[in-house]
Amino acid sequence: MTWSAVQMLDWCSMDYIRLGRTGLKVGRVVLGTMNFGPHTEEPDAHAIMDAALDAGVNLFDTANVYGWGADKGRTEEIIGSWFAKGGGRRDKTVLATKVYGDMGTEGDPWPNQGRLSALNIRRAAEASLRRLGTDHIDLYQFHHIDRTTPWDEIWQAIDVLVQQGKVLYAGSSNFPGWGIARANETAARRGSLGLVSEQCLYNLAERRAEMEVIPAAREYGLGVVPWSPLHGGALGGALRKEREGGAARSRSGHAQQMLADPATRARIQAYEDLCAEHGAEPGEVGLAWLLTRPGVTGPIVGPRTREQLDSALRAAELDLSEEFLAGLDEIFPGPGESPEAFAW
Repeated sequence: MTWSAVQMLDWCSMDYIRLGRTGLKVGRVVLGTMNFGPHTEEPDAHAIMDAALDAGVNLFDTANVYGWGADKGRTEEIIGSWFAKGGGRRDKTVLATKVYGDMGTEGDPWPNQGRLSALNIRRAAEASLRRLGTDHIDLYQFHHIDRTTPWDEIWQAIDVLVQQGKVLYAGSSNFPGWGIARANETAARRGSLGLVSEQCLYNLAERRAEMEVIPAAREYGLGVVPWSPLHGGALGGALRKEREGGAARSRSGHAQQMLADPATRARIQAYEDLCAEHGAEPGEVGLAWLLTRPGVTGPIVGPRTREQLDSALRAAELDLSEEFLAGLDEIFPGPGESPEAFAW
């Protein structure tokens, strides 16, 4: 029996699921905080986090670089000020942040302020803890694979943080399948727990993770936490909103570029038509579809408003029929696993 099979037997119909092969239980909707600071002011961000926690969402995802530009670290500070309000906020939250991005200032570049050297991991973890106002990070994620740093060095740094009680679990983000394998084989040789989650780009319109990343994650017992579950807003009813005159604000530049392609636009229109036939909101369908996928723990939703959070929470309760799922597969066919995806 694979880890994924064990996982599927365990969560049943509850609101919580084990994160990969661990005993840690997290909600099936993950709160992404990337908009906090750049697009959502601190009071509104606090209100969204309160509403998410009240609804049972307990895994909050952030990164040291969020805030971007001169405000890198600002998002972690907003979460830290929310924790400081007390009321059990920190204890109820499974806190996930990331390390890799260069945290140096543009006017004063200096080496060792990014990537996954032991030196940067130590410094970055301490800096995140200060901004977050907490003594430990529940899930410390590598924001990108570092092809230049040996895994023995990376795990040595993480093992020290674990021994100090500053980090509980380690996860990856944007890793290839071979990177997951190498990381966990090295960890096993060292007697370390290794990666327990992978945060990857995965949605109806972008299913390449099904080729190697998700199979590797399932084989090694990693929970899959998809980011951009609505493909930058393209799967959130973008064409309907466009007709209503208010779509551009809710779409990323990538989504706008994608919708400029006639063939892709036709697929998105077919998707919105199918959702309308079933009386369902496209954005909620996109999230609900991910919850049907083997190995997926829960998608990351990054609400800018309370209304967007409420829509994501409704998606967790949406039951997609086999007919509906088949229609979605017809519009957005998956590539299949490797090597069948590109070979016989």
